[in-house]
Amino acid sequence: MAGGWWAKAQAGGMLLALLGWVSSCVTTFVPLWKNLNLDLNELEVWNMGLWQVCITQEEGVVECQAHGSFLALPPELRISRLLMCLSNGLGLLGCLLAALGLEGWRTCEDKPGRKRRLLLAGGVTLGMAGITTLVPISWVAYNTVLDFWDETVPDIVPRWEFGEATFLGWFAGAFLAAGGLLLACSTRSTRTPMPLAPACHQAPAARGLAGDHHLHPKNADLVI
Repeated sequence: MAGGWWAKAQAGGMLLALLGWVSSCVTTFVPLWKNLNLDLNELEVWNMGLWQVCITQEEGVVECQAHGSFLALPPELRISRLLMCLSNGLGLLGCLLAALGLEGWRTCEDKPGRKRRLLLAGGVTLGMAGITTLVPISWVAYNTVLDFWDETVPDIVPRWEFGEATFLGWFAGAFLAAGGLLLACSTRSTRTPMPLAPACHQAPAARGLAGDHHLHPKNADLVI
């Protein structure tokens, strides 16, 4: 029962990790980190991402323009680019390492210690990928809230709000962290139980000889 439970934990952790990695990749490249509705022209919706700004019109026409200069971006967007790309790389590496350490794979079957280390390394790497996803998403969301409630900005100025990619990124980071935790905790299932040391039983013949050795002196006196 215990082995089946840990196998299910590995399968669930791998599924969460893959969902989190795919969601993190989508979050990185879609221009939906922030949304802006103009009061003067409600037929246009502005969307901002890490790489470009898009305008969606009522007819469904979408026009996108890439950010001009990397150095001209706000600090949270510059660092978010780097962290999200790092998260995608760590997520892919963690999935590959964890897959090699799963019990269902025949890789390193004769070396359970190596499989356990691969699974543990994959779980830790996926946990790091989850953190590097949650940090930029939360940072951009925090600055969006500060700008939205900034009292120094006139009320007539439009405010940026959360985009769909913000919520997708939070789910992606949570899935990566949860999947990595499950995989790391399931490494105990690959441990081979150590055989107990055999009890030092003495052979029956040896026990008889030892017993005779202790009894012979007493009997020898009687014989003499």
